[in-house]
Parts: sequence; C-alpha cells; structure tokens
Amino acid sequence: MTTETTTHDLSDGREAQLLSIARQLFARKGYDATSLRDIAEAAQITKAALYYYFPNKDTLYERVVIESMASLLAEVQAAVGRAHTPTEKVRAFLRASAESMEQRRDQWVAGSNAFWQAGATGRRGLALQHRDDYEHLLRQCITDGITSGELRPVDPAIAGRLLLSGLNQMARWHRPGGDLRANEVIDQYLDIVLMGLINRAGPPARPPGA
Repeated sequence: MTTETTTHDLSDGREAQLLSIARQLFARKGYDATSLRDIAEAAQITKAALYYYFPNKDTLYERVVIESMASLLAEVQAAVGRAHTPTEKVRAFLRASAESMEQRRDQWVAGSNAFWQAGATGRRGLALQHRDDYEHLLRQCITDGITSGELRPVDPAIAGRLLLSGLNQMARWHRPGGDLRANEVIDQYLDIVLMGLINRAGPPARPPGA
C-alpha cells in the first residue's frame, strides 16, 4: 500500500467520522443550533482542521441532506419498480421509506431538521426538488390506484400527506428493538388507512332479551 493510498484512506475515514458526528448533532440539537465549532469539539479537532473537509455549513447541508434525500429517492423508486399493482406500489414506497428510517435514524432526523431549518439557499432548492420528486412518486401511485379502481376517488395530495405524516412522526417515537419493526408499523398504518376504522358490517347483533 502506497503512502498516497494510506493518506487517502485516512482522509475518507475522517470525513465519514465528521459526517456521522454532524448527523448526530443535527438530529439531537437541530441544524440551526449546531455550529461548526460544536462539530469540531465533538470530533476533538480544531475548526481549521474541520474547514479542510467542510468549509461551511452549506457544504455539510449538501452532504447530510441532499445526499441522503437522493439516496432515499433511489431506494423507493427501486422498491416501487418491483411492485405490480398500484396498492402494492404504495405499500412498497412506504415500507422502503420506513426501512431507510430504521436503518439510518440519525441521518433521517438530521436531514429533516436541516431541511426545515435551513434558509432559502440554492442548496435547499435542490433539496426541495428531491422532496417534490419523492412526494410526487407516492401521489402517482395513489392516482394510479384511483384510476384503476383499486382506491376510492380521493385527493391524492391529501392522501399522500396523511401517509407521509404518519411516517415522519414514527422517527420521534419508534425505537429499534421494540415489539414491532418500522415496516411492520407502516403495514398497520396502511391497513388502517386503506381499509378504514369503521366496521362496515356494523356492531354485532345483541342476543334476544339483552
């Protein structure tokens, strides 16, 4: 192994460590409340050393938010592409999202915090495009379900927001190692949303004289 390769590997390892620390702090404290100094102190390096990898928070935003959103979009697109019916595609979309959240919880929460807290910068514009593409894919699955007759004629945007609201709230209360995996929770969400809570058969008949 050459000295150049060794230096490159060490550099990659340090960058990955700094990204991990940034995600943890963004997830715990929020994007606005986390400074580059906080990240440098947590990594036990100087701010000057941190600037070598990330000269400003915009660069970190790009790595923490935009890259994670692009990765999530690719994962759900692949999952939806493997499903067959519109309803199966809706389920595949949400299951893939839930699995991503469970496997990379800090990244999910950090990305969400940074997305909503960042100002109107050019990088946030790219993040908005990824988010719109992600939400549009779910709406299209719902629209296809309505067109095919599998789903009732509802507003696809409202239905999509309802499903995504449940998904986003999961990150705040669901914990690994619990009774249910994240995709099992999503399955229950979907069963409730798709089938409804009302018992169409009505309450059980009361026995005579009761």
